[in-house]
Amino acid sequence: MTKLLFIVGSLHKYGFNDQLADEAKALIGDRAEVSFLDYSDVPFFSQDEEFPTPPVAVAEARKAVAEADGVWIFSPEYNYSYPGVLKNLLDWLSRPLEPFPAESASVLAGKKIAISAVAGQSAGAGTRAKLNEVLGFNKAELLPESEQVGVALAPEAWGTGKLALSDEDKAKLAAEVDAFLKFVEA
Repeated sequence: MTKLLFIVGSLHKYGFNDQLADEAKALIGDRAEVSFLDYSDVPFFSQDEEFPTPPVAVAEARKAVAEADGVWIFSPEYNYSYPGVLKNLLDWLSRPLEPFPAESASVLAGKKIAISAVAGQSAGAGTRAKLNEVLGFNKAELLPESEQVGVALAPEAWGTGKLALSDEDKAKLAAEVDAFLKFVEA
């Protein structure tokens, strides 16, 4: 069975992007095995800790990414970009697995990745653009930007903490699910 790893770009429990990831998982149903990456113990990136053995949490995150057929990132938008905690994880994941040669592959190289975002009125346009840039630089295979979902939060959501998807948002998310499964299985 296809294995998908979901990465939520915020450590905020039950945040909007966590809720969107749950919606995507429900739409996937039994078409793939979905797991969520817990990277809350990944330390700040430091070359001093990188070799000969990276921190346990980093090794576990790399293993989870390597074993997945596809990775789906759900990210909030901080200052029209991605959150620092997600960037830190991506910095660790982007590093070569061996110290020499420095050009050795990272776990991101060749990995099939989808991106979605829930944010304010920008619908996560900034975070999605920056994630496409950094992941493309790291030679990941990205679901085309035209198939990536951005959801603009309704103003009342900030007070309730509940993600309420419109019918249009639900249809777009269902289309991204279908596109990503086809992309991963190709």
